[in-house]
Amino acid sequence: CSSSSTSSSESCEVSPEILWKDLERAISYLVVREQELVRKALNLAFAAHDGQRRRSGEAFIIHPVAVAQILAELELDWESIAAGLLHDTVEDTNVVSFETIEKEFGATVRQIVEGETKVSKLGKLHLKDTNHSIQDVKADDLRQMFLAMTEEVRVIIVKLADRLHNMRTLSHMPPHKQSSIAMETLQIFVPLAKLLGIYQIK
Repeated sequence: CSSSSTSSSESCEVSPEILWKDLERAISYLVVREQELVRKALNLAFAAHDGQRRRSGEAFIIHPVAVAQILAELELDWESIAAGLLHDTVEDTNVVSFETIEKEFGATVRQIVEGETKVSKLGKLHLKDTNHSIQDVKADDLRQMFLAMTEEVRVIIVKLADRLHNMRTLSHMPPHKQSSIAMETLQIFVPLAKLLGIYQIK
């Protein structure tokens, strides 16, 4: 499903089977049981986001699958990839709860999804002028909050993958949002990626 698809009924249709083909290749390094759990997470995410669309007009499920692909490129464990698929299901739908995630995938996946959801709710950078020294102080505070609020580093890695895909699709946002999101990325997420040594994402 290409990002050039329109937001009308002409938009391409996706299915769990189609999405799974590419994802299955990306996670071929996982053992079969782990691959089955990732597919189960894909199916739950697909059902939860059914009918939702992104600003580009494409099905919303394309985003969490892209996040999972980025995590797979880093050859992360199945819990991280499942969390990548499920990271928006609690916050953006009424279908899935943290309890559901823990019941179906265990406490670790719940912890990553719950932590990523909390990180997403942290304060945003507001660009009011060109005084970068003030913004840098706030960005440093946020970086410290990100790291202090969680003992699970995979929370941050999933968040970095989420932000990377959002940056890749930034052209669908209005110009003022593009600017603020890009600046926030440069001041918070790039240093975090560097701090963790994830230079592919940086």
